[in-house]
This record gives sequence, C-alpha cells and structure tokens, in this order.
Amino acid sequence: MTTKIVIIDDHQLFREGVKRILEFEKSFEVVAEGDDGKDAVNLIEQFHPDVVLMDINMPEVNGVEATRELVVKFPDTKVIILSIHDDENYVTHALKSGAMGYLLKEMDADALIEAVKVVSDGGSYLHPRVTHNLISDYRRLANDEGKGKGFQQTEVRRPLHLLTRRECEVLQLLADGKSNRAIGEALYISEKTVKNHVSNILQKMNVNDRTQAVVTAIKKGWVEVR
Repeated sequence: MTTKIVIIDDHQLFREGVKRILEFEKSFEVVAEGDDGKDAVNLIEQFHPDVVLMDINMPEVNGVEATRELVVKFPDTKVIILSIHDDENYVTHALKSGAMGYLLKEMDADALIEAVKVVSDGGSYLHPRVTHNLISDYRRLANDEGKGKGFQQTEVRRPLHLLTRRECEVLQLLADGKSNRAIGEALYISEKTVKNHVSNILQKMNVNDRTQAVVTAIKKGWVEVR
C-alpha cells in the first residue's frame, strides 16, 4: 500500500533532500510540494495525501497555522512538523495545532522514514531530543508540584515482569532521547535489532509509539530521567 506524501517547505534544496530520502522507500510516493502554508489546503484537496511534512517557519502562513486549518478540513491527513527548534514552546504549539509528529531538521534518514511510517499508521512521533526535553520538563514540573507535600522521587523499578533485561536497557535509552542508531552503538547491537526490541516493547506495554512508551515508563518509575 502506497503512502502519499506532500512536502511543504520554503527551502527548495531542503525539499529536494527530503524527497530524495523518501524515494528510497518503495511504499512512499511524494505527490506534491509547496513552499508556504498557504499552499497546503489546495495541495491536499488536489492530491489527498496520507501525510504532510510541514515546515514550521514560512514567510506567509506558518506551519502551525496551516496545520490547524488542515486537521479540521482533512482529518484523515496526518501532519508532521519540520523544525530547527527543540524548545517546549514550539513543540507544544505544534502538537496543540493537531500535528501528529515533530521532527528536527537535523534528523537522519532513518528517523524521517520511521516517522512517516508511524504517523501514517495512526501513531505519533517526536524527534528523540524533543521527547527527552519534554519528558525532562514534565518530570521537573512533577517535582515542583510535589515540594512541600512530602513528595519523594519514585524509586526506579525495572519492569522485568514484563520486559526482558535487554528491553529494559533499550527503554531507558529511549527515555534518554537516543535514536535507534545511538542505542545500537551504546549496546553494541545492530540498528535492526534495536528496531525489533522497540517493537516488542510497544507491543508488551500496549502503546502505539515510543513517546507513549517513555511517558508510561516514567509514570510507573521504570526508567530514570537523567
């Protein structure tokens, strides 16, 4: 089954680079390109893509505004925001607008392909560094709220009743914001093996994506926020 993709970014060279990466995946088809958020509605009406890759900063209509309009008019089309910003404000605004993914433009090819696959299947995907920053903010807020109320930091208890020891190690590295490649390098295993471990973790934890797995693991005290 082909995943149809529209790329909207005001830098032609970047668009061409993204398109070239996506074309390596046989199930992907880039059906259209645009250089501003104002192009989005017309392109989606014309090409009916499954996924839109949307730059967050554009000269006339930015990615957040365009996404907000798209998710109302075309609820079946999923949006992934592309950005150079990893701070909480940008990410929060993008997600509130209805985006299902947030990628930093420094992403590698594997992350881009994985994000499109996850989002097109109905999941959500955040760049690993963005995930780590959001989770660190979440943890810090939880600690602040607990001060003066006898709050004690949750003891980390590995979920060995559910996951294997290796899967626990992978889950911790996901919480650290590591990519599949970085996890493989840290554990001296192949990237394909990492992907298999992540897939097993999601299935065993009954979650849809990496972000949900990490948030759940933090709430249950299964990983450290380092």
